[in-house]
Amino acid sequence: MALRVLQAVAAVAVLCRFPVTLTRAGDKSEGTPGQSYVAAVYEHRVILNPEPHVPLSRAAALKHMMSNLDVYEEQAARAAEQGAQIIVFPEDGLQGFNFSRLSIFAYLETIPDPQSEDWNPCTQTDRHTHTEVLQRLSCMARRHRLYLVANMADLQPCCQTSHPTCPPDGRWQFNTDVVFRRDGSLAARYHKHNLYFEKAFDAPPTLEVVTFDTPFAGRFGVFTCFDILFHDPTIRLLEQGVRQMVYPTAWMNQLPLLSAVQFQRAFSLGANTTLLAANIRADSLGMTGSGIFTPGTAIYHHARAGQPEEGRLLVLRIPVLDTAWLGTETRAKGQAGGEGEGEAGGEGEAGGEGEAGGETESQHCQEDSLSTSPPAFSASSPSPPAFSPSSPFPFTSSMMYDPFSFLLLSGSEGQLTVCDGPFCCHLHYRRSPQGGNTELYALGAFSGTHTVNGRYNVQVCALVRCLGSEVSSCGQEVEEAESRVDFLLEGEFGTRHVYPSLLGSGMVLEQPDQVKTTADGRVAMEHSGMTVGLVTACLYGRVYDQD
Repeated sequence: MALRVLQAVAAVAVLCRFPVTLTRAGDKSEGTPGQSYVAAVYEHRVILNPEPHVPLSRAAALKHMMSNLDVYEEQAARAAEQGAQIIVFPEDGLQGFNFSRLSIFAYLETIPDPQSEDWNPCTQTDRHTHTEVLQRLSCMARRHRLYLVANMADLQPCCQTSHPTCPPDGRWQFNTDVVFRRDGSLAARYHKHNLYFEKAFDAPPTLEVVTFDTPFAGRFGVFTCFDILFHDPTIRLLEQGVRQMVYPTAWMNQLPLLSAVQFQRAFSLGANTTLLAANIRADSLGMTGSGIFTPGTAIYHHARAGQPEEGRLLVLRIPVLDTAWLGTETRAKGQAGGEGEGEAGGEGEAGGEGEAGGETESQHCQEDSLSTSPPAFSASSPSPPAFSPSSPFPFTSSMMYDPFSFLLLSGSEGQLTVCDGPFCCHLHYRRSPQGGNTELYALGAFSGTHTVNGRYNVQVCALVRCLGSEVSSCGQEVEEAESRVDFLLEGEFGTRHVYPSLLGSGMVLEQPDQVKTTADGRVAMEHSGMTVGLVTACLYGRVYDQD
């Protein structure tokens, strides 16, 4: 489970994207050109084992998992009623988390490899024993005619004489995603590669790069939670041309740079891919944030503090991005592969539990024209100069546990450059404070290895609102802001993997006017005319080859 810490923290999340505009939850999509399909994700309020470190009998573990599966059944039916052809459920959604290697044992089932065995657990119940969860999921997919993605705990026997990495107890225990076709047959199995403080599970002995094919949208890739921050398997999938991903996750939100939907949206934009992301809802661990994201349209859900702790189903019609499938398949109008072909009564809708009156928890966004107003700056402008004589002095403050080099914004407009070693970030800005606020803003740069709760190399340019009036508060978690800021944020990156995000006050989505990348590694994000105060504007670069 990614980004989980021992203590509970506040739930926070952000959605950032371009070029789109924000509309109210439940608004209809204006349609997508060419082939499309209806996807669903469910953010599940997991029913937890109150004592996860205490071993249970198989019967007790099954009873626990069946209580979560009952909810899955209800949501799969609701998704199917809205025309969904694929649904994704979250990581750890059947049993929860914080198990020991021993205490999770009763929850494990041995999942056959669908690459070597064609098996339908719903119709071939006698082929494998102790597969009650697999059978329930298989029958759920079959009953509702859905491709169904779920996460569960897998046991694979091994022998130390033939597998040196085999654990002493003679079994691998994997955090596993399973995919079922609409007839209930097992289509894919993926063992999570990048574990996050998961004592109950083993990393697989070899990397798995897993895809599955659908008749309505072509090929999808599979990865889980913490995997999204790493080259393997995520970038390998992209390098294979996969542009549609299913993504079960149990992600703890971390402002100002890595809240759940913030990075889900940023990844979809930066990687130019569809991401079907289903998260856990667990307020005690700060977990919420799910969505259906494409480069041009999205719907997402983030539960705010104090709202009922309930699940949320999201359903949206989105374009097919598998270019190989589009190039080889000829479809008559209305034929999208024979699965849920109806015109999706729930097209573009955000259904599900937890509809709070008057609170726009789920946001539905779609493509928008960029011609409404001229930009404040030009992304093709020369980079601002290094430090002008009037620029403030740089200082160091911790953000996301990393020592960022910061410069304060001064006055209503200006240019700044801040560097961390040879890595430099540039900013043109024009600020419009509201009322008499004295909010402090800073431009930060960091290039190096992140070492807390995971180890990976990043290059980050971030314009952030500081929490207080002291420079030491720059980089701390902030959710609200009053100052509207027009800006051009640019970085000179040593990687082509840069993920842009933009967060407004109250966890409101703002859309960058444009994001441009040049051949020499410069990435620029430009925006003007904010509707709310600016909290964070970020270019998050991952330097995978330096991990």
